Amino acid sequence: MEAPASSAPLLVYGPRSVTYDFGPDHPLTPRRFGPGISLLEALGAVPGLAPEPASDAELEWIHDAAYLDVVKAFSREPLGLPRAGIGPGDTPAFAGMHDASAAVAGGSLRAMEAILRGDVVHAFHPGGGLHHAMPGRASGFCVYNDPALAIARARRAGLRVLYVDLDVHHGDGVQAIHWSDPGVMTVSIHETGLALFPGTGFPDEIGGGEALGTKVNLPLDPGTGERGWLPALELVLPELADVFRPDIVVSQHGADAHAFDPLAHLRVTTTAMGAAARLVDSLAHRWARGRWLATGGGGYEIYRVVPRAWAQVWLAASHAPVPEQTPATWREQWVAEAERYGQAPIPTTFDDPPHAGLPYRAAEEAADERALQIAQQAIEVVLGFLP
Repeated sequence: MEAPASSAPLLVYGPRSVTYDFGPDHPLTPRRFGPGISLLEALGAVPGLAPEPASDAELEWIHDAAYLDVVKAFSREPLGLPRAGIGPGDTPAFAGMHDASAAVAGGSLRAMEAILRGDVVHAFHPGGGLHHAMPGRASGFCVYNDPALAIARARRAGLRVLYVDLDVHHGDGVQAIHWSDPGVMTVSIHETGLALFPGTGFPDEIGGGEALGTKVNLPLDPGTGERGWLPALELVLPELADVFRPDIVVSQHGADAHAFDPLAHLRVTTTAMGAAARLVDSLAHRWARGRWLATGGGGYEIYRVVPRAWAQVWLAASHAPVPEQTPATWREQWVAEAERYGQAPIPTTFDDPPHAGLPYRAAEEAADERALQIAQQAIEVVLGFLP
């Protein structure tokens, strides 16, 4: 007799999580795990799966074998000449890069397998969500594409996958890897590529071949906040899920859409991020027997924002209410470090005030109104191709 799935989400984190490290001056720093994981633990989370490297054979489900050789070469000699997207800039080489990157991929892959076995219903991998990596090159801080690999594993089990990307940057790598697969629907809501890396993610990117209509993009204007971002998701996701009827849901919860993030220009709040996570959870329960793998992603306000954003995902996956206050002991633990990096004071609440307490001007109001127009247009475009 099959054992029942655990009702508690599976938290994916372990010693290898902090080895994915581009150096002390890089925005995607493993320092985020300190305040992030400690806040999850204060909420009762216990790491239950320590990432270990995915095998080369598994990585080659989505990446070129020659690209793996390039990453391994940089792992041995980080000062080699730039190639395959690796070098000075967004994705610099570091010693041990292959094993560290393969461990991120392995964390999401094993979490997916735990869901497929029925061990758990929900899993959360905060260190995952490296959604820009392409089959043959690194991109945007991402070496191997762990969400795309987890999706590939679900497809090998014959499941239809709904992928929801909430990062402020377009989920271009996942879209490209599964571009022609009609069994994968990708929905990415992001700041428009006209204003932000990677310069893609427009409404006319809808998939190829038999997959036309299964790739959906909501490119939002700079300044869009929760009054546009969240209603756009609430309009698009339920309707598309009702048509696509996924067997499992994979999501990426980059915290860089937040109003405080230094690398982008949206004005989303942790409140809206929590509501979006609960929307994704509801769709997983409606269509996919609850099966849901959530990953982290971007987010560069690692004391004021990232821990609270991760907590919102964890609480949604736990079907638990959002506490009114962040723990005082947790804030005291991290305030000195937050001050050192110019990210204090740490908020006392999990939820943000409307518009994160920033002025709500005519430009932001117009951006929010346009978000709903973009969402409606996206629905009209893709539904014309879906059965």
